[in-house]
This record gives sequence, structure tokens and C-alpha cells, in this order.
Amino acid sequence: MSDVNIETVRPSVWRKMRGNTGALIGGTLLAVIILIALLAPLIAPHDPIAQDLTRRLLPPFWHDRSVPEHLLGTDHLGRDYLSRMIYGARVSLGVGLGVILVSGTIGITLGLIAGYFGGWIDLVISFAITTRLSLPIVLVALAAVALGGASLTTLITVLGLLLWDRFAVVTRAAAQSLRHQEFIEGLRAIGASRTRILFLEILPNMRATILVVVSLEVANVILLEAALSFLGLGVRPPTPSWGLMISEGRDNILFDPWLIALPGSALCLLVLAVNLFGDGMRDITGPARK
Repeated sequence: MSDVNIETVRPSVWRKMRGNTGALIGGTLLAVIILIALLAPLIAPHDPIAQDLTRRLLPPFWHDRSVPEHLLGTDHLGRDYLSRMIYGARVSLGVGLGVILVSGTIGITLGLIAGYFGGWIDLVISFAITTRLSLPIVLVALAAVALGGASLTTLITVLGLLLWDRFAVVTRAAAQSLRHQEFIEGLRAIGASRTRILFLEILPNMRATILVVVSLEVANVILLEAALSFLGLGVRPPTPSWGLMISEGRDNILFDPWLIALPGSALCLLVLAVNLFGDGMRDITGPARK
């Protein structure tokens, strides 16, 4: 029965991806950013937290006062901006992956249980989803991080516990449509356990749908991390974070606007890449394309 996968990502999907401009551009940009983040220790020209006050606020390479050792200049503490930009990609992608692992595990598990069993179990989980949707994410995250202390672990935990609802909603709807399929009825008839039906039969049929949710939710997480770091409730200094870099550069926005423009552009590029890839995968794996 396990070879009957309604929404398994087949090799044809990747062939279709080459014909989808959005998915191709987004996937390429995302792959480049991930590669830069992975190779940060090898390609960063300087230590991202090393300070040199004698070289503070040096401009990027397109200015007359630039120096070859710092292509993108330095910040208010003399730290190399290019190195901090490179390591900042690690933070954004790391937080995105960590939050998705936490929220995805919670949401997918609850959605599977609610969609498969129905009845009062579905009512309880649906009430939990509705309750979560009624909570303002940013305000709750601000309060929780402020109480728990600003750290990478706290940030991932708080956002992970707040962003599971979309996974639950999508998984619940998919499980409801799959639980009456003939291959599921056949598994029940031969005495297959509920655990096997849920996690080895129904869940694999949702892989394409879950992939789309993951790609779209990562962009939301990255923006939330940047917003919290900008407010001083995300990543702690001197850890390089694009949101924190924007916050540190706001005092010099009139005279050194590149301190905000560079990390802001990197953040926009990453979110754009994730959104293009997610939208492209949705178009490729949607019912109309099957």
C-alpha cells in the first residue's frame, strides 16, 4: 500500500520546475544563499565580531574613502560589514529551519490526528487552532521573549510554539480527504495500526503540500526574527543578524544609509527567494498541474 502516493514529489515535478520561472529563480537564489551560509567560515574575509575602532564607519567599495580590506565597509564598532552580512545569513536560515522543525512537528501531528479521527478530537484541536489564530503573533512573541530573555534558543522556541497553526489547518484538511480513500480502507481491513496509517501512509501523501507550506512559512519566520532583533528582543549582540544590523545602523541613516540598505536588501532578497520558490512549488504541485 505504501507505494500509492497521491502527492509524492516525483521526478517529473523537478522537470516542471525547470519550466517555472519563479521556482527556478527562487530556488537558485535560495541555493546560493544557503551555500554562502554554509561556507561562511571559509569565505568571510574577517572575524564578524572583531572590533577596530580606528576603522569605524568605513564606506563600501563604491565610495572614494573605501579601503580594499573592507569591501562593504565597517559598522560603528569597526566590524567588517561583509563578514557580518555573510554570517547574518546563517542566523536567518538557522532560525527559519529551527522554527519550522518545532512548529511543523506540532502542527502536522495535531492536523493528522484531527483529520483522521474526527469527532470530539477534531473539535478540541480545531478550538486550539482557532484560539491560536486569535492571538497576535508579534505581541505575544514580544511579551514571551521579553520575559524569557533575548536569546536564539528562546526566539526559536517562542516562534515555534506560535506558528504551528498553518501546518495544522493544511494537514487536517488533507487527512480528512485521504482517510476515506480505498487504500486506507484496505489498510484498516488488514488490521494495520493507526500509527502506520497516519505516519507511513497518509503523511507521505502530503509531502508536496507540506513542502509548499514550509517554503512560505520560512519567509514569515525570517521577517519575524528580523523584526524582533530590530527591537532588541531577538539575537543578542554581537551575534550578526540582519535585523540587528538594521537596528544598529538606524542612528546613521542620514549620513551612512548603506548601513541599513545592505542588510535590508539581503533580507528582502532572501524573503523574495523563499516566496518565489514556494509559489512556484505550489503551481507545480497543485491539483491543476497533476
